[in-house]
Amino acid sequence: MLLIRPIKPSDYEALYQCAIESGHGFTSLPVDQSLLERRIDRAQKAFRKENVETPGDESYLFVMEDTETGTIAGVSGIEAAVGLDEAFWHYRLGKVVHHSEKLNIYNALETLTLCNDYTGVSELCTLFLREPYRHNMNGRTLSRFRMLFLAQFKQRFSDWVIAEMRGVSDDNGDSPFWTWLEDNFFSMDFPKADYLSGIGDKTFIAELMPRFPIYTNLLSEDARAVIGKVHDNTRPALKLLESEGFRFRGFVDIFDAGPTVEAEVCNLNSVRNSKVVTVSVKEQVPEVEAAVPHIVCNTQLENFRATKLLLAEGASELILDKEQADKMHLSDGDDARIVAL
Repeated sequence: MLLIRPIKPSDYEALYQCAIESGHGFTSLPVDQSLLERRIDRAQKAFRKENVETPGDESYLFVMEDTETGTIAGVSGIEAAVGLDEAFWHYRLGKVVHHSEKLNIYNALETLTLCNDYTGVSELCTLFLREPYRHNMNGRTLSRFRMLFLAQFKQRFSDWVIAEMRGVSDDNGDSPFWTWLEDNFFSMDFPKADYLSGIGDKTFIAELMPRFPIYTNLLSEDARAVIGKVHDNTRPALKLLESEGFRFRGFVDIFDAGPTVEAEVCNLNSVRNSKVVTVSVKEQVPEVEAAVPHIVCNTQLENFRATKLLLAEGASELILDKEQADKMHLSDGDDARIVAL
C-alpha cells in the first residue's frame, strides 16, 4: 500500500533525497539541511495544533510511504496562509494603453508589476513524486488527496487556494526570464536566487527587484517567450490542477515567470464531489465488479492517513479488512472521506 501521512523527523533523509532529485527551480525543496529540518518541525507543530479557527502560518507537509518497503515515494504540502510573516511576491500581468487621437496612434502594451496580491491565501506546494513511482495514478493521488484535506479541515484554510508552477529553465537551471533580470538588475545566477528564496532569505528581492512596472516589449525575445509557461516536467501537474478547476489569472513567478494558478476551494472538483461515508471493517473485503480507483482518507488531523483503493462506483460505505483499517487508523463505524479518481 502507498500510504500518505504527515511527515515526521525520521523522514528527513528521504526528504533531503527528494530535494536533490527535484533539481533546479523547485523553490520549496532547497538542498539545505536546516531549512528541511525546520519544515519538518513546522509541519509537526501544525498537525498538533488544536482549535484552529482561521488560517495562520501553519505548514502541512505529507509523505507518501510504500508500506511494504518503508520507502518514501514522494512529498506534498499545503501552506495555510502565505505572506503573513514575510512578503509573498508575484508579477501581475497587465496592460497600459498609449493613445494619441490626434496622431491616430493606439498602442496597448503588456506590463509586469510587482505585487503581493496573494497574501493570506492558501497554497498547494512541494509536490514531488520520485521517478520509480510515477505510474498507476500515484502522482494524481499525491496531488488530489490535498483537496480532501482542505474539505475536511476547511476552517484551517483560506477560501482561495493557489499553486505556483515551475517555469521554464534548462538542465543547468538557467531561466531565460531570470537571465534578462540578472543582466539588468542583479548580479547572481538563477540557481542562487532560487536557493536564497527557498531558504527564506528574500531581502534581496525588495532591495534589487525593479519596483516600477516593466514593459514586456523591453525584455529579450527569449524572456518574453516563457512568461506564463511551465517547465516540461510540470505539465502533468498543471493539467491535473486545471481539471480540478484551477485557472491562470495573470500572476507569474518573479524568478522564472512560471504561472500561478488559483481556485476557490469550494469549487474544486474533488471538494465538491468528495463525500463522507461510514467505515465497515470485515474479515475479507468482497470483490466488486467494475471497481474504480478512489482516494480514501480518514477524518483525523495528527493521525491523518490517505491512500488509493478500488471501490464500487458511487460507494456509500467504505469496506476495509483489518490490515487496511489499521494502516488507515480507522475502526468499524468511523467516518472516512472518499472521492473517485
